[in-house]
Amino acid sequence: MDSQTSQPSQASQSPHTFQVDLRGLVDLLSHHLYSSPKVYLRELLQNAVDAITARRAEQPDAPATVRLYATDGVLRVEDSGVGLTEADVHNLLATIGRSSKRNDGLESARSEFLGQFGIGLLACFVVAERIRVVSRSARTPDAAPVEWTAADDGSYTVRTLPREARPEPGTTVHLVARAGAGEWLSQERVRSLARHFGSLLPYDVCVGDEVIADLPAPWDRAYPSPATRRVALSRHCHELFGFTPLDSIDLDVPLAGIRGVAYVLPSAVSPAQRASHRVHLKGMLLTERAEQLLPDWAFFVRCVLDTDSLRPTASRESLYEDETLAAVREALGERIRSWLTGLAAGDPERLAAFLSVHHLGVKSLARHDKEMLRTMLPWLPFETTDGRLSLEEFAQRHPVVHFTRTVEEYRQVAPIASAQGVGVINGGYTYDSELIEALPSVRPGTVVSELDADTVTAHLDAVDPAEELALSAFLAAARARLDPLGCDVVLRAFHPLSVPALHLDDRAARHEQARAEAEEQADDLWAGILGSLRGSAPRARLVLNHLNPLIRRISSLSDPELIGTATESLYGQALLMAQRPLRPADSALLNRAFIGLLEWATHTDPGKDDRR
Repeated sequence: MDSQTSQPSQASQSPHTFQVDLRGLVDLLSHHLYSSPKVYLRELLQNAVDAITARRAEQPDAPATVRLYATDGVLRVEDSGVGLTEADVHNLLATIGRSSKRNDGLESARSEFLGQFGIGLLACFVVAERIRVVSRSARTPDAAPVEWTAADDGSYTVRTLPREARPEPGTTVHLVARAGAGEWLSQERVRSLARHFGSLLPYDVCVGDEVIADLPAPWDRAYPSPATRRVALSRHCHELFGFTPLDSIDLDVPLAGIRGVAYVLPSAVSPAQRASHRVHLKGMLLTERAEQLLPDWAFFVRCVLDTDSLRPTASRESLYEDETLAAVREALGERIRSWLTGLAAGDPERLAAFLSVHHLGVKSLARHDKEMLRTMLPWLPFETTDGRLSLEEFAQRHPVVHFTRTVEEYRQVAPIASAQGVGVINGGYTYDSELIEALPSVRPGTVVSELDADTVTAHLDAVDPAEELALSAFLAAARARLDPLGCDVVLRAFHPLSVPALHLDDRAARHEQARAEAEEQADDLWAGILGSLRGSAPRARLVLNHLNPLIRRISSLSDPELIGTATESLYGQALLMAQRPLRPADSALLNRAFIGLLEWATHTDPGKDDRR
């Protein structure tokens, strides 16, 4: 049939209404939208708080009370809020999830608050089989109280009640626990959840006779002294997060409607570990696992705050990633940065204690913030041949700031470079090489140079040409033995005397070595491709110390086989001293050299009588 010419039937043009399976929807909420059934109480508190906020917008002196009573699997929640008329009940409850575009009425008013009334009640079906709502409107004083009763099968009834059923404006919600969920409506659990979610709510909230709200918040209270405040915040941190902080940082961003505190962790954590923070939205706890609240570099703090500007996700258990959150994240990062700068300027002891634990986080920040790098130069610790020093102190001692990019390279050259008076910084740890290379940008005139094998060799004393010529046969035998391994042998004189040999290479040499090994193992096609990539980089080298007594004895040998075995032993020992990872070929060499030395040590000359 041609759809362009056919006439649609009248039935196909008639609008239809989705038939919602409430049981299926409740299952969806409990298993996919909400992390736990406990959120039902948060939704009830949100509805009550929003109703009070709406009433006070029109009647500023209206009472602001929320009362919760739990007995035998039944929960009753009473609020002194704006209340509902019969029309409101049909709009907000019978059509759960509906979004009104009207500019007046309760539904429009609630859009400025914490949640949506209908969705909040729907969440209660996670723990309840029946919900009964009795409400009287403060906006329409003459309207009779209205009752809405719903079951988890999707059926509901609405009726009006006599005035004495609800003498004052407000709403009462009754929940009857579903099978197996009675514990969620017990008085102890309700009290615990009310404290958990509502400790910062601005209204009079009680479970029975027990007051839940604990205001002002710990960071907003007045204390006799700064020391008293630190102790109180430390106790608060331990109650919330389970640790005693190194320090606390006030997070006051009025333009973003944020008040709170960040607690500095007392022990180091991985930068890759996702930090979890507690966020209250207008006093109601939104989430304990906000991960995107702070910049990534601020992984050394855990924070708790209250906000009225951030947008929650549909489940209201996390924050929506938008421009507002990005701006808040930047503002909070600036607040933590200011705290660090203040410590550097006025409290070096506290800064040193902080950096001893969290220098990695500060280094991460200093990579992209020249002012922070300049501020932290006298404080950030680095591993150097002169001990643990700051970049500033090291640069004052050495005209050229030499550094290595890897820990392995540093271990190779550090003892020798130190003996020759060459200062070296280990740039192999996270962020270190980036900060060292950025040093001239904040300390003009500083010369920074990466230390390679050629530079180290150039600082070692050459051997007298006549002596080296006399050892040419020894050196030729040694070079022949190590040539298959891609390693040259050179003779130098250097300190300390206790080091017989030094293995030196650089990244280019290692890359060429890896390419050569891959070429040997590849088929003809790949061998040809890898062969075309052959570089002209210098090979690794084994530097023999002419001042070492062992090297002098070995260099006097005349047997080429014994010279080769000794050279392999020196090569293997130099690799181990540099803590370099051993290739299979290196391991085989060490094993071969060890067996060879044992054979020579136990060798008996057949021309001599060994009998006593």
